[in-house]
Amino acid sequence: MADQQSGTPNAREVQYWNSAHTRAWADEYEVIDELFAGLTRVALDLAAPKPGERVIDIGCGSGTTVLELAARVGPSGYVLGADVSKPSVEKARERITAAGIHQAEVVLCDASTHEFPANGSDLVFSRFGVMFFADPVAAFANIRKAMKLDGRLALAVFRTLQENKWATAILAAVRHLLPPITPPGPEEPGQFSWGDPARVRRILEAAGFQDVSLTSHDPAMPLAGRGGAAEAASFMLRVGPVVRATSDASEEQRKEVRAALEAFFQNHEGPQGIVLQGAIWIVTARA
Repeated sequence: MADQQSGTPNAREVQYWNSAHTRAWADEYEVIDELFAGLTRVALDLAAPKPGERVIDIGCGSGTTVLELAARVGPSGYVLGADVSKPSVEKARERITAAGIHQAEVVLCDASTHEFPANGSDLVFSRFGVMFFADPVAAFANIRKAMKLDGRLALAVFRTLQENKWATAILAAVRHLLPPITPPGPEEPGQFSWGDPARVRRILEAAGFQDVSLTSHDPAMPLAGRGGAAEAASFMLRVGPVVRATSDASEEQRKEVRAALEAFFQNHEGPQGIVLQGAIWIVTARA
């Protein structure tokens, strides 16, 4: 399957996810996997992929969920991962090859416009890969065309910014060092754009889905290993809400932000290390 994402309506997001600012999502996937491990298991269990099923994984990143889905559907099933980030897709392909798995592949594409095989998928899954579509209704109408009649949808998305204390607290700790941060509007793409349950239902129902359900989950998010506050501060300058906010910062500003983040994390170290709480929806629906 050819790599396709030319003419995408999501050009700004495609550019961002192929920039140096997001390279860590490919290079440091093991750390990110640890951060999301608990919620990933919960989302996959609710998605309930079965042996022999065909699955599409939207925004599959470096391939962790593709590999897990492939293990669950087995050799008689098939998993197609889709992502706009070339470095992440390349990493996912390397991992699939290294694992010797033949029932999975990954395509570089914008899922909102990509022509997936029609009526072929039992399940569409995503872990934080659907919040960035410029026109989410059109995107999900396109995705739905790839699903079998009564096929299942299972998505992990963040709830509101206000509920995700890990993000609001981190941003608050460095806001005085950064230019004013203008959050996306309620209908604009963004990490927390699927926080409003009414908007989620409106998007999916307008795209033709039914039986839309949202299950709340508040995962513990471990932000550092043995490196403690210094490691957590460094990580948050490579992955997370601070990255976009510091994309145009000078080296001196970045040093100040790093110091402020380290001080913040020092105040949040506990017996289990640095663990902050997230707030997500697991959204399910039927085509």
